[in-house]
Amino acid sequence: MALTETRASSRERWGWYFYDWANSPFYSSVTTVFGALYMSSVAAADAKSNFTLNGDRPCTDAAGVENKLQHCDVTLFGLHFPAGSLWGYLLSVATVVQVLVLPIAGAVADRSRNKRRILGGFAFFGATAAALMFFMAGSNWQLGAALFVLGNIGYGGSLVVYYSFLVDIAGPDERDAVSAKGWAFGYLGGGLALALQLGFYLGRDAFGVDQPTAVRVCFLTSGLWWALFTFPAVRALPRVHVPVVSEPGRSVLGAGFAELRRTLAEAKAYPLTLAFLGSYLVFTDGINTVVTVSAQYGKDELRFGDEVLIMTVLVIQFVAYGGGVLHGLVARRLGAKRTILISLAFWVVVLGGAFFVQPGRPAQFFAVAIGIGLVLGGTNALSRSLFAQMIPAGKDAQYYSLYVVGERGTSWLGPLVFAGVGQATGSFRLAIVALVVFFVLGLVLVWRVPARRAIVAAGNRPPEVL
Repeated sequence: MALTETRASSRERWGWYFYDWANSPFYSSVTTVFGALYMSSVAAADAKSNFTLNGDRPCTDAAGVENKLQHCDVTLFGLHFPAGSLWGYLLSVATVVQVLVLPIAGAVADRSRNKRRILGGFAFFGATAAALMFFMAGSNWQLGAALFVLGNIGYGGSLVVYYSFLVDIAGPDERDAVSAKGWAFGYLGGGLALALQLGFYLGRDAFGVDQPTAVRVCFLTSGLWWALFTFPAVRALPRVHVPVVSEPGRSVLGAGFAELRRTLAEAKAYPLTLAFLGSYLVFTDGINTVVTVSAQYGKDELRFGDEVLIMTVLVIQFVAYGGGVLHGLVARRLGAKRTILISLAFWVVVLGGAFFVQPGRPAQFFAVAIGIGLVLGGTNALSRSLFAQMIPAGKDAQYYSLYVVGERGTSWLGPLVFAGVGQATGSFRLAIVALVVFFVLGLVLVWRVPARRAIVAAGNRPPEVL
């Protein structure tokens, strides 16, 4: 039977939902839209204005004004490369840093009596870094690159702790619905923030600001949004967490490192949990790739303008809210595992539809965006809640650090397939269809995982509907 929701648990859950609302603009605005729009161009402009360079190729060529900037060589972390490649490399650096940091965040959170303080610390650290990206202009673009990496540390670290609260605020029969609602609420918040920012960005002339300043204001407001809404979220979350007992005489941080080593060794005793985690890493790589390359597909293959691409991002964000709620309702009847399998099959249909979208037909592109939105949040939300059932008691943050680290650590495979097929065939249509393999393989792997046995093996009670 589902647990009766008390006033305290309702408050705690709304606090949990609100943190998804709070952090979403960092992903939707800073990472997906404005970072990609601004970072490479400001670095290239700086290189162009200062190029004297050591016999390297010139900063301009015969390809046209936009390409002139992209062919400027820039330097970051001692490496030299074209400015057009900066954003991709920066995303990779941010991913590697998170892979190194996040397991420690999980280990420390499990051993602390106040997880919400750790969540707030990561959140405000990331929000401050995002807001300070406002000062990235001219030759300060390297400062912006460093702040983006720091923002990702705060974002990833806070997610590890945030995910682990799911076990504290919902029983086994409630986690699917709570997780889906939180993910949906996050997309609603991210979509609202992005809509306001895009309204300002597109109407910047009325405010008397130029394009670079408008983008920098969007960085600032993303950080402020994240920090502002973190306050009520953290205050509402459970105050006390029963920690893993630390060894006498060892600090929480030192014990965290030791716990990480033990968790990596002991995880082998839960092969079914690891099997589900591996399945998730396969299909979530496909999901993340579809989201990150959709604008490129629309621009380079379908020749849509910025207005269509901007509207597409907003369509995905707002439809994902309804999709997340819908997944929670379906999971209540069919169970999380069956709903995930249906969702992955729908992803295959959506990618097939993307292949047939014709240039100059934005309605077709919007239809694909609606399809993506319907399954985007729900697939990840139910995966998060199902994984929560398979975690041994007291190891919530630690295992979720493996979950987030694994997700970040494999996120390069999908883009590699997309870029490689596109380069080999000269067609992004074939590249987008190639991503189907991630969803088909993920579907097969999830289907083969005996979820009920995995939950029991971890020492937990399975939900009535699975």
